[in-house]
Amino acid sequence: MRLAPIIVILLASLLAPAVAQARDVTPLVSAEWLKANADKDNLVILDIRDKVEETDLGDKPYIANAVIAPYATAGWRVEVDGVPAQLPPLEKIVALIGNLGIDGDDHVVIVPWGTDSSEFGGATRVYWTFKYLGHDAVSILDGGWRQYDAQGGARAATPRKPEPAEFAYNVRKELRATTDDVAAALKDGVKLVDGRPKEQYVGKSKSPVVAKLGTIPGAVNIEHSSLYSGEYASFARPETVAALAAGVGLAENEKNITFCNTGHWASVAWFGLSEILGNKNTAMYDGSMAEWAADPARPVQVQ
Repeated sequence: MRLAPIIVILLASLLAPAVAQARDVTPLVSAEWLKANADKDNLVILDIRDKVEETDLGDKPYIANAVIAPYATAGWRVEVDGVPAQLPPLEKIVALIGNLGIDGDDHVVIVPWGTDSSEFGGATRVYWTFKYLGHDAVSILDGGWRQYDAQGGARAATPRKPEPAEFAYNVRKELRATTDDVAAALKDGVKLVDGRPKEQYVGKSKSPVVAKLGTIPGAVNIEHSSLYSGEYASFARPETVAALAAGVGLAENEKNITFCNTGHWASVAWFGLSEILGNKNTAMYDGSMAEWAADPARPVQVQ
């Protein structure tokens, strides 16, 4: 059935804003971009920096008009069934986001300190959480507070007090790998990407929350530190991520699962492969080695 021209025009005008928003939202935004767009409607600056009150930043330690939800204490990760630092139950994580005044129309820009790759991992983990919940309008401030402050961004004495909103979600299960998914990946030859430091990957050291030395058999290693420059406060460029992926034999758009100890460093690798390189066949195992190695029957390999 043909639509009348006027109906076609009306439909196009209704769809245009959503298309434009999707085109404008990029995984990383610069400090200059944030300064220029900070007062835009439906932009939420989400400051996840920890221990701001303990720093010597004078009487204006916050980004102007930002809401705060510190990564370590706000509830972004919780213990679930004895496994530390997991995604909270849906009702809790949705309530956390809604209480920050974020709804489905908002473009969220996440701000970490930007000190190093490990600290920046808080931003990539929160970013992954939004994506898992089906919210595409999310970005990270490249370089975090360091770049924003260096560019003379507006500061405030106190954070903004948000009005609670209803955050609608649509879970994308394909972004989150379970232990069963990892076991299936082992059988099927799906690439597993260990985002931990090399010493943990080869089994020379381990996190206290992991029961055994070593990695999941057959895993390759892309260290989280190779994806972020602490010196220059910036995430790796696409060509760098592509070289790292090729270096471990990961083909373009090849299916893979990233992991680490608790899904923190894994989110850095996931962000690099999925969002910067554009490999949408990348999932993240948030249980990671803490969950995998908890069962003595699951294989662990020391290099």
